[in-house]
Amino acid sequence: MDPILQPNPLKSWADTLRELGVMGLIREPVAEAAPLHPVSRPAVPKASASPLLPRQAPVVPKLPATRTSQAPGYSPPNDPVGNPPSEAWASAKDLISLATCIQGCLACPLGPGRFRFVFGEGDPKARLMFIGEGPGKDEDQQGRPFVGKAGELLDKMIGGIGYKRDQVYIANVVKCRPPDNRTPTPQEAQTCLGYLKRQIELIDPSVIVTLGATPLKELLGVQTGITKVRGSWQRLELHRAIPVMPTFHPAYVLRQYTNEVRGAVWADLKAARAWLEEHP
Repeated sequence: MDPILQPNPLKSWADTLRELGVMGLIREPVAEAAPLHPVSRPAVPKASASPLLPRQAPVVPKLPATRTSQAPGYSPPNDPVGNPPSEAWASAKDLISLATCIQGCLACPLGPGRFRFVFGEGDPKARLMFIGEGPGKDEDQQGRPFVGKAGELLDKMIGGIGYKRDQVYIANVVKCRPPDNRTPTPQEAQTCLGYLKRQIELIDPSVIVTLGATPLKELLGVQTGITKVRGSWQRLELHRAIPVMPTFHPAYVLRQYTNEVRGAVWADLKAARAWLEEHP
């Protein structure tokens, strides 16, 4: 082929740049002291940006952490509001008194990062109690346990065995949201566990259903995984022996929405209901 008829890549690229508003390929010389920035050009629509110009990632300023649970060396306050003394909450006569006593708690690193303290809710004399891990984003914003997607499923689970939400009691191992919804550390869980145990004593439920691995581990001291233990009756030794039925957390059910998982949870809930019916 005649060289004149062969396509000229450089000429084609120059024509493309001219169409985009770039009038030349050669940059004017710049002084040595000039900053190394691209020469100003007419604005080019984003869709037509030249592929020869590397796209720089936007600089995102680092924001301070909104929660302090991972900060090493956390020192809890010494005042009775931020660090309620055990003799105060252990002697609370009812749930209202207990909530009033501990709602300002900053005894573990989760406290300073919370938006709302999630105490728990339901019938203060419920025969059936559900205990989960900790608040999530929706719970932190509303100050109520299990109000997000997992809460919607829990409501259906409760309804499936013939109860309404206000006929049971719902609480968590920790009452402040862990950052990014991570699992509470053992230190965080144990710091908050006394509050939960006092709740249980005041409610005095006939049966407890634990949701997920954390309450099974932190409240009952069972180190075996929830997959192996769920469906097997456990016992919480507190002011008296309380039967406990471990099952999967609703959030896990939503992630593993299979017939096998749903059937397992349904069997666990029916076992809890049957125990209540057999022991009125």
